[in-house]
Amino acid sequence: MSDSLDSSTVHADRRDLVFFAVERASTPILICDPSQDDNPIILANAAFLDLTGYRLDEVIGRNCRLLQGPSTNSQAVKVLHEAVEQARPAEVEILNYRKDGSTFWNRVNLSPAHDEKGGLAYFFASLVDVSIERQATELAREESRILLREVDHRAMNALAIVEGIVRLSRARDATQYAAAVQRRVQALARTHAYLSERRWRAAPLRELFELQVAPFDARRTTLDGPEIHVGAPLVQPLALVLHEMLANAATHGCLSAPQGVLAVRWMPSESGRGFTMVWEEVGGPPPAEPRPSGFGSAMIGAIIRRQLRGKARLDWRASGLRAEFNVPDVTSEPKSFRITQD
Repeated sequence: MSDSLDSSTVHADRRDLVFFAVERASTPILICDPSQDDNPIILANAAFLDLTGYRLDEVIGRNCRLLQGPSTNSQAVKVLHEAVEQARPAEVEILNYRKDGSTFWNRVNLSPAHDEKGGLAYFFASLVDVSIERQATELAREESRILLREVDHRAMNALAIVEGIVRLSRARDATQYAAAVQRRVQALARTHAYLSERRWRAAPLRELFELQVAPFDARRTTLDGPEIHVGAPLVQPLALVLHEMLANAATHGCLSAPQGVLAVRWMPSESGRGFTMVWEEVGGPPPAEPRPSGFGSAMIGAIIRRQLRGKARLDWRASGLRAEFNVPDVTSEPKSFRITQD
């Protein structure tokens, strides 16, 4: 008899200690009693009340269903119901409702507690508000969807440009033709890889210049201008313009001569949305007369005037090429690529 009393006392003391710890825990916790009808809540700590907005007297004696609402997922409810029926642990994320009707995503950990004889004594449920985590996950998913749509759109535009390059590039023989096509496609590929690394975000204009200048003689090229960010949709078209200009300078212009130099400067437009770029070559051979109209010139005109809705002026002076490009809006969506050549 004494041993039985001692055992009961120890059990009661242990239960009181557990309840005491739960009441003061910083994690929201409920304790339910499955021996009573409808498995009511018999303890709810202060952290639970803070999370849900209920008073203690509004919770005790009620079932945990009080946290459910119109948008609560029935599958999550089923998982918890089956865990209770089978007296087994469960973890589930479920949309719950506070007293004021506001919702929160709740990660519930349900644990059965058994007595010394193995009988089911209580259910413990800990709650974690994972609303911010869920919002961040959904935001990341939406950003991924947007990124995939952006990549798909840019890839289609890139393919249209490649098709134009292949169709309209000119050369005297097959080897020269292949080289002309290859260097243009490589310029496009470099830019595509650059945009991919930036996750298709706006790029500094200076970086775009440096990317295209790198395969040529960058030591004889000076770049000068304030920080201007170009929207991702405009990066590939502008990169091809720069590549064509640099390729011409390396083949026919200032970079084809030992003493030739190239100076590029840019400044914001009056509207603040676009920019003006001035391109000046000095020290190269005099431009050919009459000046033939090649694919490079046709591409520059098509991109600046048609795609970017801007203006391009190329002045073939005896001292070297001077060009001026006006791009009115670096944030706009460019028109589809289309180029023809007579």
